Amino acid sequence: MQYQAATEYYYNYIPVSHQYFPTVAVDPLERVAKLAAQNAVMIFSLSTCCMCYAVKSLFSGMGVNPTVYELDEDPLRGREIERALVRLMGSSTAVPVVFIGGRLVGSMDRVMASHINGTLVPLLKKAGALWL
Repeated sequence: MQYQAATEYYYNYIPVSHQYFPTVAVDPLERVAKLAAQNAVMIFSLSTCCMCYAVKSLFSGMGVNPTVYELDEDPLRGREIERALVRLMGSSTAVPVVFIGGRLVGSMDRVMASHINGTLVPLLKKAGALWL
């Protein structure tokens, strides 16, 4: 499967003698909201999670190319974002968390329920992630 990776910097940087040093850390929930708003389909995932693999496979099989942020592959910010997602979801498991069109859809159970009841495809079309 091929996914678009989320690759934005987490810190604001200021130049100091041709080097950049972090000044102020951005709130992890703000980072999540910004990434979700910038991408038609945004999935926060762990590379070793079977449920994450299943939701990525669902979108890939539908012809959707989601942006995937693998939390375990980001040692600096992954844990902070994972804790923020746990707070956002109100559960002990943080992933997968799916945003479509900047709006929180939820975890695997919500995505599958939307797929089964027929509301997932219209959401994807409205977000511009699915053309047909």
